[in-house]
Amino acid sequence: MLRYLIHPVVLVASTALVLALLLAVFPESSMTAAIRGISIWWEVLFPALFPFFVISEVLLGFGIVHFFGTLLDPMMRPVFRVPGIGGFVMTMGFVAGYPVGARLSAQLYDQKLINRTEGERLVALTTSSDPIFLIGAVAVGFFHNAALVPVLVVAHYGGSVLIGLLMRFYDRGAPATPVDVRKKADQSNNRLAAAFMAMHKARLMDARPLGKLLSDAIAAALRLMMVVGGLVVFFSVVMEVLTSAGAISVITSMVDALFRLFGLPASLSPAIVNGLFEVTLGVKAAGSTTGSQLVHQAAAAAWVLSWGGLSVHAQVVSLLSRTGMRYKPFLIARLIHGAIAMLLVYLLWGWLGPGI
Repeated sequence: MLRYLIHPVVLVASTALVLALLLAVFPESSMTAAIRGISIWWEVLFPALFPFFVISEVLLGFGIVHFFGTLLDPMMRPVFRVPGIGGFVMTMGFVAGYPVGARLSAQLYDQKLINRTEGERLVALTTSSDPIFLIGAVAVGFFHNAALVPVLVVAHYGGSVLIGLLMRFYDRGAPATPVDVRKKADQSNNRLAAAFMAMHKARLMDARPLGKLLSDAIAAALRLMMVVGGLVVFFSVVMEVLTSAGAISVITSMVDALFRLFGLPASLSPAIVNGLFEVTLGVKAAGSTTGSQLVHQAAAAAWVLSWGGLSVHAQVVSLLSRTGMRYKPFLIARLIHGAIAMLLVYLLWGWLGPGI
């Protein structure tokens, strides 16, 4: 009987039923939280992210990302133990943010360009925040302090690279995807020429006129912004009904005890708890925390950005579910990434911090 009760389908259905009942019990709180989530999306996320989403789609259409992906080819296999085409995924993952790295990794796996282990390494490496969100929404929008950009960038993306280096030791006995010897010899003669050729081929394969490319980019960016906004609103409502039901206070008290154990300010607990569910809510709470030093607020924001929030995890799970790649390595990588990013903020604060 217990086996059926803990079955994933039963757990998901039970969770959905509980949330539906909580929405019925706390309708006013749910409405307030939904409006607050929409406000965050419209006033901060939309102006910060929408232009970047459009530009990234246009760059992809012109093959610019294929150009950089080809240039990164020589370092991917020896450094991260993934095929050279992973350089393209790494570029897009770092530039476009989560969950683009997971989506592209799943596509490479479907095309049999990478195996399961390499895909799991690649997802762990390339799942990160995009720089426009980190700079525009977090440092400027929520913290109102552009001087935080260097330390957050180094902590977050440096942590991603360290995760990639650690993941090269994951499943060490797994075979590597074979190298196309002829293609490697052709590219080694002139790497820059090969990069331009890859960009040219990508543009020819796309073949859309500039006007069509731009309109498609705007449409794709709007669809993605609607998904982002929906997740922000959904998790904002979930957080509010769980708070009204007293569940969040229990989780917060546990985080408080953990913070006291490590000598960290308990005022940052709401940021960590909010960030556990959704990135935007977590970094917003970190930026608005009072009674705490800025270094601790930045460390909390770095953890939230690197953990990704359950909303990002849900997107990654949906992308991996149709492949042979597993979620557990990604989960462990995100936990380690969060810890590394926090540690890097404290280690680098005196060098890269704003000095206040």
